[in-house]
Amino acid sequence: MSHYNKNGFTIIELMLAMGFVASLLLAIAMTVIQIGNIYNRGITYNDVNQAGSALAVELQRSINSSSPFDVNLKNADGTANTNSMYKPTSWGGRLCTGQYSYVWNYGKAILDPLGGLNRYIASADSIHFVKVIDTGKDLCSSPSSGVIKTSAIELLSQGQNNLAIHSFSITSSAYDEKTGQRLYNISFTLGTNEQSALNGDNTKCLLENEFKSNPSYCAINDFSIVARAGNIASVAE
Repeated sequence: MSHYNKNGFTIIELMLAMGFVASLLLAIAMTVIQIGNIYNRGITYNDVNQAGSALAVELQRSINSSSPFDVNLKNADGTANTNSMYKPTSWGGRLCTGQYSYVWNYGKAILDPLGGLNRYIASADSIHFVKVIDTGKDLCSSPSSGVIKTSAIELLSQGQNNLAIHSFSITSSAYDEKTGQRLYNISFTLGTNEQSALNGDNTKCLLENEFKSNPSYCAINDFSIVARAGNIASVAE
C-alpha cells in the first residue's frame, strides 16, 4: 500500500497570507498618497511665493522709477483726500504710480458676480491684479471707470491654483525734503482662492482637521516691501 505526503496551505494560512499582502498594499497606497499630498502642497506654496515675490518686485520697480505721489486717504482736517493715488474699496483697489496704474479685485469679490468689482470694458473676464500704462493717472482720477482689456497685463497667472489678492495696503512712511524722495510701505496677502478652504477673512487656510480644509491645494502668504519714489532726478544726474 503506497502513502503520499500531500504538502499544502490550509485555509487559515491562506487567509493570513492574503491579509498580510492586503495590509502591505494598503500601507504602500497610503504612503504614495501622502507623498503626493506633500508634493502638491509644496508646489502650491511655491506658486504662491513666486507670484508674491514677482508682484513685490514689480511694485518696487514701478515706484522706484516714479516721482513721489500722494497715498493719504484723509486730509489734515479729516476730510477725504480726493488727490490720493490710492483708491481702496471693499472689493479691491487701485494704485497709480505715474507711469503705471494697478487695478485689483480681492479673491472673495471675484467670486461674487453681483459685487462692486473693478471691471474690464466690454469683457466678462475677471480682473485679478492688472498693470496698465496710465501716465495721466486716469484710473485713479476716475476710480469707477472701466479698464481697457487690451491695454492691461494680468500679473497673477491663474493656472490650477487660481491665485488672488486677499488684502492690500500702502502707506507713506517718510519724506526727505532735501532729496525729494518718499518712502512707501506696502503690505499684501496673496494666496489660493478656494473660499471653502479659507477662514472668514481670507488670511489663513483652514487647519487639516477642520471641515472642508484642503491643505494640499491651499496656501496663503503675507508680503511686505518698502519702495522709494523720487529717484528720477538722482539717476539723471
